[in-house]
Amino acid sequence: MRITWLGHSGFRLEIGEQILLIDPWLAGNPAFPEERRPQAIEGATAILLTHGHGNHASNAASIAAKLGVPIACIHELSESPALSAAECIGFGKGGTIRFGDVRVTMVNAVHSSSVDFSDELGVAGSEAGFIIRGEDRCIYVSGDTDVMADMGWIGEYYEPDIGILCCGGHYTMDIDAAAWAAKRFFDFKTVIPCHYGTFPILAQSAEPLAAALPGIDVRLPNVLEPFEI
Repeated sequence: MRITWLGHSGFRLEIGEQILLIDPWLAGNPAFPEERRPQAIEGATAILLTHGHGNHASNAASIAAKLGVPIACIHELSESPALSAAECIGFGKGGTIRFGDVRVTMVNAVHSSSVDFSDELGVAGSEAGFIIRGEDRCIYVSGDTDVMADMGWIGEYYEPDIGILCCGGHYTMDIDAAAWAAKRFFDFKTVIPCHYGTFPILAQSAEPLAAALPGIDVRLPNVLEPFEI
């Protein structure tokens, strides 16, 4: 499995025979070098969106249309005019879809969601996270969220060994909360932080998260530097 951080909450996940782009906000992302966009999206087979905010979803339709790949997201967002240029797969929390040998299940998150990158604020359903299973691994993608009781059953039921966790604070749980949740609800072997460093109002480093999770492989990748798990 190969994972590449695209800055903010964006990831390129190469798992099984699939290349999934998760919340690929590239244009306008101060952490992402726009001239390397072709490298980031090359060969992608699908796009996953956790919610409708522009710093997650605003580039999805153009990327999907260019590559001829589907966008998978919650039903209401899939019906948004903002994504009309792309093929969308709308599903709901608890639902599982397949991309070849990879299963993607939508799970709950606690945040907000709207299409805030078009002329009018649009309906986008609600925020979500994902459980992604392939290569005999299980990944929990938190999406934008606070700590929530649902993490208890998600950890117990799916037993994810990899956690991609937001941790920047202000809009999501902060580093202390993310560390507490990782220890309280999960048995991660690997944790990958995100949603930090992009704006001054967010935590600028995730090194305190690594310090708070001894015994867990906390990866602090550089943007567009892939790593293997």
